[in-house]
Amino acid sequence: MSRMGDVLAGFHAAWEFESDSVLIRYERGIRTPKLFQALGERRVPLEAIAGVTLTRGKRGTVVLRFEPRPGADPLMEAAAGQLKESGDPYRLVLPAEREVLAEYYADELRGLLTESGPADRFLVEPPKGPLSFKAYDGKATFDGRTVSFRWFWTGASSAKWKAGDQNFSVGELNGVEWRSPEVFEGHLRLLRRDVGTAAVQADQDPAAVVFGLGYGPVHESLPFAAAVLAAVRTSSPVAAVPAAAPRRDPADIAERIRHLGELHQAGLVTDEEFSVKKAELLAEL
Repeated sequence: MSRMGDVLAGFHAAWEFESDSVLIRYERGIRTPKLFQALGERRVPLEAIAGVTLTRGKRGTVVLRFEPRPGADPLMEAAAGQLKESGDPYRLVLPAEREVLAEYYADELRGLLTESGPADRFLVEPPKGPLSFKAYDGKATFDGRTVSFRWFWTGASSAKWKAGDQNFSVGELNGVEWRSPEVFEGHLRLLRRDVGTAAVQADQDPAAVVFGLGYGPVHESLPFAAAVLAAVRTSSPVAAVPAAAPRRDPADIAERIRHLGELHQAGLVTDEEFSVKKAELLAEL
């Protein structure tokens, strides 16, 4: 292959070729896709690559692209084919005058690829945590072991308010469902081992947060989903252990009780549900 350390620079990224991998470094700048900026850099082992293509691009460019093996990259698994072409982290766009050089590297790489078909484990490192983002109806956080959803009173449904803030150990989960915020009904749903897959709207599911205009953008929610998925795949099922409720700001508790009262007056919460939830909130003080 080319000498170790050779670098091929294109628009928004540069590929550094090493003996057993390719290090992709993404540029920072207003024209660089935000997902690339969030990823920073990624090391892709050659065993994670199924093929290499070189095609003509738009406006005098050529596109060099890796074809990752199915199951090799948690980011692409979580995306499930929903990324726009411009947001594909495996594409390197170059000026057309560099086509001969790009073809050289493509041929060199093809000669080194020995694996094909689905990978039996993730070969590309997931995004690093801790991670968090704001959805329309709550804030999602992940510390590497636990996913937490804290509901916003301005967006969360009464069903989520009744269920309360949620904490899920990765050992309780079976997978992640990410629906791009760039399409209708975008959301992030946690798939639990002990719960069936009955169709429940994401805005009514305490194991899901919903996206919206400006909420859960791809560059925040997709790396989050990929990190959770990678943790789930490497964890062992464990019995759920209720997490100790953290102490809350009294002003926050008061605001939540006020909103609960509004739901009660509107008939969306019964007298019993109001009393139980109010007691739970007061116990967090």
